[in-house]
Amino acid sequence: MARVVQKFGGTSVADPEKIVRAAKKAAVRHAAGDQVVVVVSAMGKQTDLLVRLAKQITDAPSDREMDMLLSTGEQVSVSLFAMALQSMGHKAVSLTGGQIGIRTDSRHTKARIQSVSPDPVQDF
Repeated sequence: MARVVQKFGGTSVADPEKIVRAAKKAAVRHAAGDQVVVVVSAMGKQTDLLVRLAKQITDAPSDREMDMLLSTGEQVSVSLFAMALQSMGHKAVSLTGGQIGIRTDSRHTKARIQSVSPDPVQDF
């Protein structure tokens, strides 16, 4: 069994119909015998919306708070993607980068990956 990483950008998960379509692609790969890890971006234009909201509050949002705000876009997408897979009868769980063992430096909005531990992924 190969471990395959599938990445779906914002356009590919822009709405519920597209999320289901992308989830079906992951399900097909899983049915072929692969262990599939899916990475999704925020739904199309969601990041732009979040940036605009921040700018309505302040012209100079802190980098840390921007990281927190923008991460919510990916959290929405990954949760909906997991729900789509579950509705098809597949085992799926949504996780953040930190939950799967990705560690970065402390440079907000420009962080670099320091290490990746495969152990949390193997638990699923």
